[in-house]
Amino acid sequence: MFFALPFPAIDPVIVQIGPLAIRWYALAYIAGLILGWRLIVALNGGPKPLLTRKAIDDLLVWIALGVVLGGRFGYVLFYQPAYYLSHPLDALAIWRGGMSYHGGLLGAAFALYLFARKEKIPFLDLADQLVRAGPIGLFFGRLANFINAELYGRATDVAWAVVFPTGGPQPRHPSQLYEAALEGIALFVVLHLLAKNYEGKARPGLIGGAFLVGYALFRSFCELFREPDVFLGYFVAGTTMGQWLSVPMLLVGLWLMRRSLKPA
Repeated sequence: MFFALPFPAIDPVIVQIGPLAIRWYALAYIAGLILGWRLIVALNGGPKPLLTRKAIDDLLVWIALGVVLGGRFGYVLFYQPAYYLSHPLDALAIWRGGMSYHGGLLGAAFALYLFARKEKIPFLDLADQLVRAGPIGLFFGRLANFINAELYGRATDVAWAVVFPTGGPQPRHPSQLYEAALEGIALFVVLHLLAKNYEGKARPGLIGGAFLVGYALFRSFCELFREPDVFLGYFVAGTTMGQWLSVPMLLVGLWLMRRSLKPA
């Protein structure tokens, strides 16, 4: 029998008043958006801000809608298209769970593009700034996944394995925490070091491209420890849906970085 750490007894519902329940997952989304908003405000605190305070406030609403709608549409399209084709109204039941990060990213990118056109701001410059806040939301989102005992890892005998209440009796990798550390903390540090190194240099698309490359690599690595969804399983050569969806991100990110670093 493998050694395993007990799963912390954390109720996914923070507080409930009648039918109204406040969950850690919702709080994670709110925390990510608010802290990301504060970071963007700080980045525009200099003498030549890219965004006014009003524009930042408006952008928060646009991005929130893009993330939620894109995340849900991505889950329906990428993960369970056959089910939702047979039960189309269930696609609207967001409260039952089911969000795709890759879909949320596409939704946020589309919202950002529309906002940039409306405000007449260069899209790549705006994206370079906004993605620096992205790892904050990823960090809190993965912590919420851990609290919800969802998206857990594969069975293992490592000393820090956890028995999740929804994952059967086997000790498993706490892959949500791996993702919080890499997609959240590590990616945040990398992007800010890169931005600091190229501060004052016109390299549109560099930070945005680095975000896409960094997330794709970290996510693909963490998928080696994460249990794939039961209704999907493994693909060719033991790959997963998360890894396949990360390939376009990697290619676009590399193209953006190469483009931005070309001599003028």
